[in-house]
Amino acid sequence: MPIVVATYNVHRCIGADGRYDPDRTQAVIEELDADVIALQELEWRAEDALHVLNQFALRMGYSAIAGPTLFRRDGHYGNALLTRLASKKINCLDLSVPGREARGAINAMLETQHGPLRVLATHFGLRAGERRTQTRRLLGELHGTSMPTVLMGDLNEWFLWGEPLRRLRAHFGKSVAPATFPARCPVLALDRIWFEPTEMLREVRAHRSALARAASDHLPLVGVLDWNGGMLVGWSSPGSVDG
Repeated sequence: MPIVVATYNVHRCIGADGRYDPDRTQAVIEELDADVIALQELEWRAEDALHVLNQFALRMGYSAIAGPTLFRRDGHYGNALLTRLASKKINCLDLSVPGREARGAINAMLETQHGPLRVLATHFGLRAGERRTQTRRLLGELHGTSMPTVLMGDLNEWFLWGEPLRRLRAHFGKSVAPATFPARCPVLALDRIWFEPTEMLREVRAHRSALARAASDHLPLVGVLDWNGGMLVGWSSPGSVDG
């Protein structure tokens, strides 16, 4: 059966109305009904420890994998994975660039009914130089491997022919790229899903429910992986296809 993956920058669970509302964020995640969900900008407040992430996992039947990049007295912050698939091996990659906000990626080996699946979940930096370095580091992790691999997250990349997207296209092939930012009227394809081998990525779409448009400044992005192969399809306007 197909496996559904998603990536969602939750913006600290703060919506367009400026209100912190993790229950609303959880409701959007429930709408996605994905097997694996990469989260970015998730904040764990000091008094809650990992409460918010664990709350999401327990209420929806997921296992939680934390990948914080900032450890602070007032709360931790960074990446996370929610998965219905069993995890075999997990490690966090440091993608930080000196002088810039700490960045990272979760590198998880998950078990599917079809065999192992590698998931790389990340959030790139805001400057072009950061993203170039982070792309090279991530692709270096994949050198010499051949297992099915998902790369997804908020890449913060809007230059269609910049080095990060060119390198990622060269490795993964074409990727449908619906616009996901800003959520209320999306024009930029900042959030991405790639799958290797490319022909198994059957669908990519932005999740544009009314709740998703209100809950964060990014829309979630959803992909369907089909081990029987399939046609690469994308929808959500405006959007683009990397060629």
